[in-house]
Order: sequence, then C-alpha cells, then structure tokens
Amino acid sequence: MDTERPSVLFVCIHNAGRSQMGAAYTHHLSGGRVEVRSAGSAPADSINPAVREALLE
Repeated sequence: MDTERPSVLFVCIHNAGRSQMGAAYTHHLSGGRVEVRSAGSAPADSINPAVREALLE
C-alpha cells in the first residue's frame, strides 16, 4: 500500500452497486491522489447492470 496517499475502502453487501459507484467516482474525482478499493461482505459475480449504465453516463 502506498503510504503517501490517503486510502478509502467502500463496502456494501454484494460489491455490485453502491461500493462500485463510490469507488469509481472517488477514483475519477481524486485524479489518482486517493487509493480506492471496494469490497463486499457477500460479493456478487458481477456489477449491477443499472450501476454499469449509470457509470457510463
């Protein structure tokens, strides 16, 4: 882990919706200045299709 940058972990149950959105927005808006990770307590096999569409907008 890079100790020079702050890090943030987004967690939701399936790591398929909220945590993915939070991670994507933070990564984009921080311009790489923040180490971003996402996780789920019971991870799904794929990202929610509605989240995927929203992130493409």
